[in-house]
Amino acid sequence: MDSSSQCDENSSSETDLDRSTVIDSIDFSRTISDVSSFSERSEDHSGPYEPHSHHRGLWPPPRRPSTGLNRMSMKQRSTDVFLKKSPADDELELVKEKFSKLLLGEDMSGNGKGVCTAVAISNSITNLYATVFGTRHKLEPLPLEKKSMWRREMDCLLSVCDYIVEFYPSTQTMPDGTAVEVMATRPRSDIYINLPALEKLDAMLIDILDSFHKPEFWYIDDGKKSFSSGSSSFRRLSHRNEEKWWLPVPCVPPDTGLSENARKNLQQKRDCANQIHKAAVAINTGVLFEMEIPDSFLATLPKSGKITLGDALYRSVSSPERFSPDQLLDQLNIGEEHDALELADHVEAAMYVWRRKASTHHSKSSWKMVKELVSDEDKNVMLASRAESLLLSIKQRFPALSQTTLDTSKIQYNKDVGQAILESYSRVLESLAFNIVSWIDDVLFADKSARKS
Repeated sequence: MDSSSQCDENSSSETDLDRSTVIDSIDFSRTISDVSSFSERSEDHSGPYEPHSHHRGLWPPPRRPSTGLNRMSMKQRSTDVFLKKSPADDELELVKEKFSKLLLGEDMSGNGKGVCTAVAISNSITNLYATVFGTRHKLEPLPLEKKSMWRREMDCLLSVCDYIVEFYPSTQTMPDGTAVEVMATRPRSDIYINLPALEKLDAMLIDILDSFHKPEFWYIDDGKKSFSSGSSSFRRLSHRNEEKWWLPVPCVPPDTGLSENARKNLQQKRDCANQIHKAAVAINTGVLFEMEIPDSFLATLPKSGKITLGDALYRSVSSPERFSPDQLLDQLNIGEEHDALELADHVEAAMYVWRRKASTHHSKSSWKMVKELVSDEDKNVMLASRAESLLLSIKQRFPALSQTTLDTSKIQYNKDVGQAILESYSRVLESLAFNIVSWIDDVLFADKSARKS
């Protein structure tokens, strides 16, 4: 009798132990994704929803693990919690997280209040650039980890373009030899032309940075050290570092400076980066031009272009004499970039006011057609053309000029995913190329100062 009861107790305890093991092996907690950044995963999880916490409660233990748990993102815990995932698994999980955020439009609540897909992808490319290149202020190779992150995540974001196509009429030959007209697909023309060019520019910029593995110059990161050392003169002489004192200071060998070979090599790389910058600007300008003008921007335009420009500038633009935008900019003597941006906003607004007046009777026609239909003597056409040339001169004179109000509105309200990718990709490459040119100029300036002293 005692032995049988003892057997029952043992079997009962084993059953309880098995159930306890099943409960411990299943994790019913949900993972709360970090929404602060597209490119970096936060390791700080606070509150009741920690990724590795267990909520056992009185949940009835299932007989065996359910296959539906994975579909609901309820991660099943392995019996050995110390097993490390392979790099491929980690990369797959990262890709899942990134595309989930894109589909949710950066709204982790899932209530559909997020931004549209085009804006989400544009923000993702911008944030990725800030993560990889935002802290880079030197001419040096990109760390392998950062380079891998840039390549991997850009490949994921650009893969969307593989499925953006356009239809065109084609002919297909059937097995019996009959020719049938069908609609075939091909990559959309703007993506087919611009995306390979941007990828080539991207690779060239990375190669330029990688080429500085053993330079003849070096940097001093600590501002206090640079002032106390003999190289403090470089900071005093460099106009860029006076405004941005926190940036590292380039230094070259005293008295002699750089060798002739290194100086020539630097100049060649500067010219190459400058050409890349011009190409990126051209692509970005073309993409922005093709974007639709938001109604919100048109609604804020004044009724008169004269009010937007002011009396003095309007007289210069509307003068019957030969108009020279460069000469006008010289007269205005604009020194600060924020003044140039304010002028560009006013000129652009006035340009669209005059375009709208000239297009009153041709509302469904493009501006190019309107210029052909309307007489060249029409005053609004003349003013709009002059404002356009003045705006172009402002952007050429200030290559690092921020986006105008219209450009910002176009990006914010754009719904075209292909245009969003091309615009953001060209914009970040434009920024990187401009920075490389500036960094090379700093080194050349330090070299020139060292040879003069």
